[in-house]
Amino acid sequence: MNKTLNDQPVISVKGLTQQYGNGRVIYSDLSFEVPRGRILGLLGKNGTGKTTTINILMGYLKPRQGECRIFGESITELSPATRARIALLIEGHVQYSFMTIAQIEKFYSRFYPRWNRDAYYELMKKLKVSPSQAISSMSCGQRSQVALGLILAQNADLLVLDDFSLGLDPGYRRLFVDYLREYAKAEDKTVFMTSHIIQDLERLIDDCIILDYGRILTQMPVDDLLRDFRRYTFRTDSPTLPADVDLINPGRIRNEVEVYSFKDADYVRNLLDRGNVDYSDFSLTPMSLEDAFIGLTGKY
Repeated sequence: MNKTLNDQPVISVKGLTQQYGNGRVIYSDLSFEVPRGRILGLLGKNGTGKTTTINILMGYLKPRQGECRIFGESITELSPATRARIALLIEGHVQYSFMTIAQIEKFYSRFYPRWNRDAYYELMKKLKVSPSQAISSMSCGQRSQVALGLILAQNADLLVLDDFSLGLDPGYRRLFVDYLREYAKAEDKTVFMTSHIIQDLERLIDDCIILDYGRILTQMPVDDLLRDFRRYTFRTDSPTLPADVDLINPGRIRNEVEVYSFKDADYVRNLLDRGNVDYSDFSLTPMSLEDAFIGLTGKY
């Protein structure tokens, strides 16, 4: 059965392979989809290829291998109508800082036929800045918010935000996170984003892709990840732990051990028992999205 237009993923990536000029592979055979109406966060440590992926999707880089589609069209052949449905933020700063809040909105509105000035001014109101205020007089965080407001006002169906929180202090990050989620859900927008500040994304994204060097570790709804991925701690003087693929990134400080797993507590206990590990104070500890990210990718 063929998918309807509404059922088709907004972004489809299949078998994507890319490498640096020196031949070092960034990732190989990368495949994922971004469903319509979802907010998806691409998470990974520095150098895992987050910005590279966005540059490929936007046509700035040519992949070594693979196919990428946005709204069903190949990224190498995007029509002007499809490009108009995409809003991109690479850097959270405004170029024309000599303008005022009102002047820059009027300037940008000429280039986007679907321009929604209300989305821009609602965010400016939350910032408590006057339309006559010069952007050059604003803080770095406020300027970043102006750039984000201009992105929202484009009224695109797909928002692509690379490290949107760059330059934002905790208050401004929280302001934008809450505003973006409300806006995207109310307007049925799809968002594909990256960020180095993972604790912000827990409040914002529906789904996450966690990249390691060269591969996807997991792609799933955030709620499912925080429910199914677990951190176990216990004490032991045993010199070794069972070597098992389901025990992820075990760590030890003296006799304090922590392991991560998608398996339940009974499975982990049985594994330790079969390995003749003498342990005590076994417990399951709750995790944030940042904790889960570190558990999957390792601390170093």
